[in-house]
Amino acid sequence: MRTSSAFRHALIAASLTAALAAVPFAQAFAQDTGAQSSTESSNQTVPGKVDDAWITTKVKSEFATARHIHATDISVDTSDGKVTLTGSVASSKEKSRAIHMARKVKGVKSVDATGLTVTPKTTKSTTTTTTTTEPASSSTSGM
Repeated sequence: MRTSSAFRHALIAASLTAALAAVPFAQAFAQDTGAQSSTESSNQTVPGKVDDAWITTKVKSEFATARHIHATDISVDTSDGKVTLTGSVASSKEKSRAIHMARKVKGVKSVDATGLTVTPKTTKSTTTTTTTTEPASSSTSGM
């Protein structure tokens, strides 16, 4: 009976030792798996960021080469293929041209131009200021 009891205690001790020894290996395996999945997911977002940068550059260059669009007054931002235009344009016609040109760029999913305001440009005009002088009033004394 003593041998079976000793054998049983040795078996339990060996089982506990093996189980406790496996815990660090399981943690290391879980960390490796998590690191691999985060690497894969971060690699998947890089092409999207490159595409957005390309779209932004392409839209800006289209604006720069357009005749009736003042590219310096319009800011372009792209996120997941959605182009956001902000700034000011001289007319509603210029605004619609900008929206149309942005939509034509390959990869653009939508265009948000709510931040693009129409503010008519003031032309530089020379304002002449005229000053009038009133004749000096002469006081007449009673003659």
